[in-house]
This record gives sequence, C-alpha cells and structure tokens, in this order.
Amino acid sequence: MRWLRDNGFALFFFALLLLSVAFQSVTGWHVYNHNAEAHGSETITWARYLVSSHFGQAVLENWQSEYLQFSLLILAAIWLIQKGSTETKEEPGLESDQKQRLGRWASPGAPKWARAGGWRRAIYSWSLLIVMGAIWIASWLGQSFTGWTEFNAEQRDHDEPTIAWAEYLATAEFWEDTLQNWQSEFLAVGSMAIFSVFLRARGSAESKPVGTPHESTGESG
Repeated sequence: MRWLRDNGFALFFFALLLLSVAFQSVTGWHVYNHNAEAHGSETITWARYLVSSHFGQAVLENWQSEYLQFSLLILAAIWLIQKGSTETKEEPGLESDQKQRLGRWASPGAPKWARAGGWRRAIYSWSLLIVMGAIWIASWLGQSFTGWTEFNAEQRDHDEPTIAWAEYLATAEFWEDTLQNWQSEFLAVGSMAIFSVFLRARGSAESKPVGTPHESTGESG
C-alpha cells in the first residue's frame, strides 16, 4: 500500500493510458472495418488491427506531439520566464553548480553522476531532455513510417502510384496530421503558463498557494 501511495500519480495516468489505448483500438478497429466494407476490401480481426499501420499512426501521431511539448517546455523553461507563472523560474539560465547541487555541493543522497565530473555529469545534467527528445524523435519517425504505409495502401486501393518515404514527408497529408497535434500542445502549454498566474487549484503542485500574489513566479503549492 505504501508503494501504491508513493507512485499514485504515475499509476493513475498509466492506468488511464491503458484504458484509452484499449478503447481507441476497439473504436479504430470498427472504423477500419467499416471503411474496408465500404470499399469492398477484406475486414480484419482486432488482433490484426493492433499491428496495423492504421492503429500505429493514430497512436504515434499523438505520442510524438506530447513528447515534443515536454521537450520544448523543458528547454524553454531554462531560458524564458513568464512572470507570475508556476511553469517558469524567477531568473533564466543554467544556474550555478552550487544552486544545482553538483559536485562538491551535492547532498549526501545525490545521484552518483551528479557528484561526478566530466562527461557523466554533463550527460546526467541533460538526461531528462535527452530522453524526452529521443522518445519524440522515435515516435515521430514511427508516425511517419506508419502514415507512409497507410498512405500507400490507400493509393493502391485507388489504383494510383505509391511513393517513397522521403516523398511522403513532403506531402500535405503528413504535415496536416503532424501540425494538428502540435498546435494543440502549444496551446495547452501557453494557456497553462498564463492561467497559473491568475488562477489557483488548492493543494496542487501545478498551482501557487491560493493566497500567493499574482506576480510571484515559480512558486507552487
């Protein structure tokens, strides 16, 4: 029970992830088979749909936009500020080793690579951005390949020529799928930064304490 309590935040969202992916797979499967029947093509089983490019593109085009959002948020929060917001610091910049608790300023329970120097400290100092960025690139590539496969399948259904992957990256279809997700992420981050200046959610780490002045920056409840 203590483990569940200590990891409740992550477990809650991973449970929601599994449920939403499961329901998406079922609804997507019905949509796929409905379209197949409408075009006189063969329908497929749910298990076959789970490894289809139709399902893969639908999942990955959302994942890549989410990890792009977090990668940009992490990077922007180093150098940019939003006065009064919980999403940024009071002062921009990388901060000193002392403030970051690196090397000789590291606390006794600090990660080993935070106490080390050289390349190990450098990698660990940027590890969150590296991992988030790598997942974004991997999921974006996955979206491009599954989308390309799906695009060529539709081309064959209409007796039209297929195209290479590099050509697909320049199509309006690919960028429409990509940008419609990107813009929603940018809107979410920008609005959260502004809303957290003036609005409160008592007890949440995403909000300032209820009685904190609007101009207080980087303070959370």
